[in-house]
Amino acid sequence: MKRKMTEKLAQWMGKGDKRMPLIVHGARQVGKTYTVREFGLQHYRDMIYVNFETNVRLAAIFEENISPQHIINHLEMFFGQRITPGETLIFFDEVQVCERALTSLKYFCEDAPHYHVIAAGSLLGVAVNRTKYSFPVGKVDMLVQYPLDFEEFLWACGQEILAGQIRRCYHSDTPLSEALHNLALEYYRFYMVVGGMPAAVNGYWAEKRLIDATAVHALILNAYVADMSKYASASEATKIMACFNSIPAQLSKDNRKFQYKVVQKGGSTTLFGASLDWLSAAGVIAKCNKIEHGYMPPAVYQSLSSFKVYMSDVGLLTTKSGLVAHDILSGFKNSYVGALTENYVANALSVNGFSLYYWESDSIAEVDFVVQDYDKVVPIEVKADIHVKSRSLSVYMSKYDPPYALRISAKNFGFVNKVKSVPLYAVFCIGEGVN
Repeated sequence: MKRKMTEKLAQWMGKGDKRMPLIVHGARQVGKTYTVREFGLQHYRDMIYVNFETNVRLAAIFEENISPQHIINHLEMFFGQRITPGETLIFFDEVQVCERALTSLKYFCEDAPHYHVIAAGSLLGVAVNRTKYSFPVGKVDMLVQYPLDFEEFLWACGQEILAGQIRRCYHSDTPLSEALHNLALEYYRFYMVVGGMPAAVNGYWAEKRLIDATAVHALILNAYVADMSKYASASEATKIMACFNSIPAQLSKDNRKFQYKVVQKGGSTTLFGASLDWLSAAGVIAKCNKIEHGYMPPAVYQSLSSFKVYMSDVGLLTTKSGLVAHDILSGFKNSYVGALTENYVANALSVNGFSLYYWESDSIAEVDFVVQDYDKVVPIEVKADIHVKSRSLSVYMSKYDPPYALRISAKNFGFVNKVKSVPLYAVFCIGEGVN
């Protein structure tokens, strides 16, 4: 399965003297282990793979001494092979289980930078908040692994040519042919059901049965719940699960702003704020904060008390919400499809490095997303079908006069009156790698 992360790993490998140990983090089952192991097999002569969840004996090595030479000596003896700088990849998986291994990365950076070391962790953000030992701040490179975005999904479906054509049309504002436009929309609707979790994509494409992807989603959602119980106290886990289970209902409201009273009557930031932070640190959700003005830089105008919450994968949200796949594939006018569409766009923008914001003006106008693209603040309006009339975007543009705006919908590419029309299937092209 081709992943964009592979290119980032190659860039890290080629940094030479500037290369530091690398941490790859993200939610469970987004493909971290597979991607790093495949990279190691293709780009190194040897690889030492240590999974701290399954190999307790090796974790004990780090309790004694975390100097690089001590670790290298013990790994060589344990695996019976020499570790050669530049030719052997050392891969620490599920590193959040062994806090001392995480700390050891600092000393690999300072005392043994010639060794190539990658660590991966599914709940790294949660573990760092609870760690007894120091995190190697400034001594590691860090990359986030996300579920497959729509372009990677097209690659997995054997549609690399279509993905390339979408990219060319995005940059030229030239419409796709009607046949390709309809084909791309068809794949987009499948993606809304399957999502980007690698196991779900594989499960679906093995026999082209959507029910196989849904079954994988159920397993992943159960694994998330199990992690809440494993990595949080009983009282914390109960509140975390309550927040997590409320997300479909939060997004079903006309005003999708997260409300603690939806979680529990009388709910408040004091009761549930830490629970949302846990879900965010685990990579399970993404928060989208409200901004009150469309000026640069948007981060300074955000209201931290007003925000929306999206799930990290639209396929998981489709399954968790109980929406019937046929309603998505057939284009049936189900009101919840709008929420799914917003979640899909939030996922795509996050993958490309954007911080998520939305704009609201005195509860009379709202723009779904506002992003900072270098020195520009760009409003983004999201529509689930071809009906694109909206007073809110006009209000924003009249007030702030942005250089351009993006309107995401089922319509083809185009550019009229400073509004760039972006088809739903082309969101992966927006501001790639802005940060």
